Amino acid sequence: MFHHIEFDKAYSGPNPPAKEPERQYYFIGKCRKLLEKEQERLGRPLTFHVTTFGCQMNARDSEKLAGILEQIGYEEASEEEADFVIYNTCTVRENANLKVYGHLGRLKHEKKSRPNMKIALCGCMMQEPEVVKKLKKSYGFVDLIFGTHNIFKLAELLAEVLENKGQFVDVWEGTEEIVEKLPADRKYAFKSGVNIMFGCNNFCSYCIVPYVRGRERSRDPREILREMEELAADGVVEVMLLGQNVNSYGKNLPEPTNFAWLLRKAEEIEGIRRIRFMTSHPKDLSEELIQVMKESKKICRHLHLPLQSGSTRILEKMNRRYTKEQYLELAERIRSEIPGISLTTDIIVGFPGETEEDFEDTMDVVRKVRYDNAYTFIYSRRTGTPAASMDNQVAKEEVQARFFRLIPEVQRIAREQAAGLEGTVQEVLAEEINEHIPGCLTGRMSNNLLVHFPGDPSRIGKLFPVRLEECRGFYYMGKAVSQDDCG
Repeated sequence: MFHHIEFDKAYSGPNPPAKEPERQYYFIGKCRKLLEKEQERLGRPLTFHVTTFGCQMNARDSEKLAGILEQIGYEEASEEEADFVIYNTCTVRENANLKVYGHLGRLKHEKKSRPNMKIALCGCMMQEPEVVKKLKKSYGFVDLIFGTHNIFKLAELLAEVLENKGQFVDVWEGTEEIVEKLPADRKYAFKSGVNIMFGCNNFCSYCIVPYVRGRERSRDPREILREMEELAADGVVEVMLLGQNVNSYGKNLPEPTNFAWLLRKAEEIEGIRRIRFMTSHPKDLSEELIQVMKESKKICRHLHLPLQSGSTRILEKMNRRYTKEQYLELAERIRSEIPGISLTTDIIVGFPGETEEDFEDTMDVVRKVRYDNAYTFIYSRRTGTPAASMDNQVAKEEVQARFFRLIPEVQRIAREQAAGLEGTVQEVLAEEINEHIPGCLTGRMSNNLLVHFPGDPSRIGKLFPVRLEECRGFYYMGKAVSQDDCG
């Protein structure tokens, strides 16, 4: 989509433009020149690899990083072979940080044997001052460190690294800036994420995200719809609208709007056949949004509605701003208004002060809502969040015992929910070749469940009807019932 931009011509004169994105076009052109010299010296193309940790917001950011690097002239390669390795990090749980340090230990040895190799770290983990301090002290071989707010500056930062030796750090505490019209390399030709907002204002007491992603910033709806139109023209049939809390979209715009309005406008775009979104905070889910989903022919019949805990007492300590009863009423209303919708959720076990009675409240909600899937987590103590300093941290053994009681119940209900569709015909988007079953493709239904079925790779990226012949718990074995695309 960026073939019309002449990046080489954008790099002209000694001073870069002040305005974005023209400033980054200038640095893409500059990096091209620097890379050409290095490639000529080495006698081969230079390569890159982006490793993504964490959420779909990070995955979308990584597509932007890859798109910029490809415009500069790098070619994608495996992490083991790449000349430039970027880790786009997550810090929601401490284990995510430990994974990054483990990878860095291996890269340190790689770089000793390949001194021309460049290493960059970006993303949420870099927004923690203690992390940056540790990296400066113990990981001096890392060339570039930047955060979540200035991902768009990759070309500018890379120019600094290519021209100078030593470690370069550029981490912003926050920003109001949203830079549009930068390259991105989509993982799939037929589906794409679309950021509609950045940051979070909720400050759940266990969550580090508002501190590392910053305050909520909604994109201009015209820019979102323009991007979706360009994606449709490029062959995309499914979009995933992304934000930490999409239900609060538009509140901080000069002309405030809301998420339901944006969905209505998105549905008008020709070529887009499916619309997904996440994540949806229960406290902000409006009746208008329910009605838009109910009436829509494009919005997928799947809603991710994080519960976190079924105990009103614990929800208050979590600062979730709804009660158990309010959540149950909302879930019942959604199921009543949108029959057949798939509800998924997040659940944390072992939040500080959680008692057996609190945990049973969570089990009660699981049984009443009957989730199609649930992402279950043991509470992770994150330094810098209010929950980390709360009294009554629950003993590890007690948390694990509850966790292992919750998982079988979630799985039992999910299997029962899935089995109800066995024998029906559903529209499926073929997504990829199934690597484990020869001759089969893997696709996804509107409700987000997977189906494996015999099919030719030429069908990838297309929607067509599939009969669900056998439910195997969390996925189906099926058979295409028509060679004609749906619709």
